[in-house]
Formats: sequence, C-alpha cells, structure tokens
Amino acid sequence: MRLSARTDYALRAVSELAAAPPGPVPAERIAAAQRIPRRFLDNILLQLRRAGLIHSMRGPEGGYWLARPAEEITLADVIVVIEGRPEFQGHGGYPGAAGPLAAVWAALREHEERLLAETTFAQIVAAR
Repeated sequence: MRLSARTDYALRAVSELAAAPPGPVPAERIAAAQRIPRRFLDNILLQLRRAGLIHSMRGPEGGYWLARPAEEITLADVIVVIEGRPEFQGHGGYPGAAGPLAAVWAALREHEERLLAETTFAQIVAAR
C-alpha cells in the first residue's frame, strides 16, 4: 500500500492530538512537533474537521482536538478521509506457475485493510 505525504501527515497529526492532554491543541504546536509544513497542515486539519474526526475552536485559546476518544478512531478512518475508499486493483490472473500469486496479493491486501481498521490511535500513542 502506498500512502501519500498528505495521508502520512494526517496520521501524524491525529497521533499528536491523541497524545495531547485534554483541550485544544494549536495547529502551530502540531506542525512543530511533527515537522509538518503549516499551510499543508491547515488544509489537512480542515479536511479532518469536515469529516467529523476532529473539532476546532478559534481564538487565542483555540486549537484542535479529537471528536471521539482515541480508542474509537482507527488508522483506516483517517486514511479513508484523506485518500478515499481504496479500490482493489485486481489481477486478472497470471498464466501457468504464477497463477497462485493473485491469491497472495488478495490476502496481503485483506491483511493490510484489517490491520488498519483494527489499529486505533490509542494503541499508537500507548506504543511510544
């Protein structure tokens, strides 16, 4: 699976929010902690907010926070918001001895999707 830089940044930003104490986290702090270009981060945060994964508050005491507990937000949730639903690029089958490779690729994809859907940001933060 290939992830764009945008998705990588989004996953890192949500991880930062999951690790933060309760309350709004300024975008500047997220950008600095994760070394994400600020303008790029602002667009990502807007996309995550519109999708309902995070909330925001403007003003000097404002910032961003998770819309649900970190235990309820998976890596797949963020990836789908940023990348969209993955489309399976099925192999029409390989000839001869390579025929079973198509089943291996399908199993690999299924494993990736299951891992991302089962891994929460609470687990990511706890692993550090």
